Amino acid sequence: MSNAAAAYEALKATEGQDQGHGDWFEITQAQIDDFADCTHDHQFIHVDPERAANETPFGGTIAHGFLTLSMLTHLAASIEVETPPMSGVLMGINYGFDKVRFINPVNAGKRVRAHSVQAAVELKGTAISTTRSFTVEIDGVDKPALVADWVTRIVFDS
Repeated sequence: MSNAAAAYEALKATEGQDQGHGDWFEITQAQIDDFADCTHDHQFIHVDPERAANETPFGGTIAHGFLTLSMLTHLAASIEVETPPMSGVLMGINYGFDKVRFINPVNAGKRVRAHSVQAAVELKGTAISTTRSFTVEIDGVDKPALVADWVTRIVFDS
């Protein structure tokens, strides 16, 4: 049996499992401003606290949706996931997203955390494709900031 096939058998057993919650992380105005500079998206709802408080229903500035999405790398890393031992792993790669929905804005100063479920595991030749369904929760808010199905690939030697 190949390394990929053996790892697939072990990972397939995790399909559908709730992986739990990660740590809370505060989204600050400074991070929002830095993201605005990086992406050249300086819409006032993100970078002008006074105007956003007076002219929007948000009560202040909100994080860019793509800032919240990009924080998944950090948020996911704080979820303790038991990974079965695998031999012959060459690399893991970010394959993309099957679905992303921005449900609720994240106000500056709010804390967010990720919740993950192992949604799917597929054998793709000498690679395994895994899909984790993430919900990014906002502390003290009923509706989540976003939901996303994140696909990664684990590539094995042949």
